[in-house]
Amino acid sequence: MRPVKATAVAVTAALAAGAASVAAGRLASDAALKAPPGRPLPTEPRLTVHGTAAGQIVLTRHLASLRPGTYGLAGDGSHAVVGPVLDRAAPSADTVVRRLERVTHGSLSPGDAVWLTPNLYVGDPRGALGLDHADVDVPGELGPLPAWFLPGSRRTWVIAVHGLGTTREHALNLMGFLAGRNLPVLALAHRGDLGAPRSPDGLNHLGETEWRDLDAAIRYAVRHGAVRVVLLGWSTGATMALRAADRSGLRDRISGLVLDSPVLDWQTTLRALAAARHTPGALLPLAVRAAQGRAGLGIGPDGGRPAFDPARLAVPTLVLHGPDDTVAPWRLSRRLAARRPDLVSLHTVRDAPHAAMWNADPGAYEEVLRRFLTPLM
Repeated sequence: MRPVKATAVAVTAALAAGAASVAAGRLASDAALKAPPGRPLPTEPRLTVHGTAAGQIVLTRHLASLRPGTYGLAGDGSHAVVGPVLDRAAPSADTVVRRLERVTHGSLSPGDAVWLTPNLYVGDPRGALGLDHADVDVPGELGPLPAWFLPGSRRTWVIAVHGLGTTREHALNLMGFLAGRNLPVLALAHRGDLGAPRSPDGLNHLGETEWRDLDAAIRYAVRHGAVRVVLLGWSTGATMALRAADRSGLRDRISGLVLDSPVLDWQTTLRALAAARHTPGALLPLAVRAAQGRAGLGIGPDGGRPAFDPARLAVPTLVLHGPDDTVAPWRLSRRLAARRPDLVSLHTVRDAPHAAMWNADPGAYEEVLRRFLTPLM
């Protein structure tokens, strides 16, 4: 009986270990499938405020705090805007001084935990930028989707859609630029956002189901006078734009795509987010399988890549991306541009994190965007 008992114990232990691994893989997949809007992704480091002075803030020295450009600085109950790193010597080798542009709300005190965010603005277009807008509801398949509409005189509308870890406030960075060109803008909150319907399973699908909310926004725009639309998406919002351009019943109205830091391979992105949560490497394949099973994410015919077929691209496309993106690999954007040089223009932005290509150099970003949009207006 002893060999039988030993075998039973071994089998039980193996089953328990297997169940634990599956549970760990499921937990690791939450990094992407349950990424809450408006909260930092696990790839974004927490920094500490070491002090503030007139027009200055001292932060923990980190590759993140040394990034060039202008960023939001968010904490629990606070938001500020920080500009470039200042040349003056920092108080210590472990800190860095950046220009403090403004404190939007709350306060910043020594010891506060903060993180950089692409969002320079909070609130709505009127409160943040002084732009007249209407709060509208876009009829979606799960229920009404809140959106901001900025009127403009042109017949081409820009529909803006955010991605992982952000909200429709992300679009505020570009609203002044777009409004200055008389382009109507529709900035959409999609399923899972505050005020929008939840996905039936409560999970993010990395654009694979959310694109239908963007499709609803296209229908809304056409019903309200748009002759053409340009889809502008960040992160998984860029994935949504690609899916809509391929699958929408109104895809003939889409005249162009602007893709900032597009997620072109959900498996790579999920692995990056899970690894940033310190998931052991051996569990990363389990996280991918868990995500596939829980969210119904597709797998391509080679067993690995589910993503987009460049041959199906039919409209001019501007991709803004850079090699420092640790969430969505830049090499995939390079590959897309190489496969479709007839339609895809790639603007490379260095030293910028995921979905923050504008922040690194707003002037250069807007000039590239201006040249792309001008023939589409």
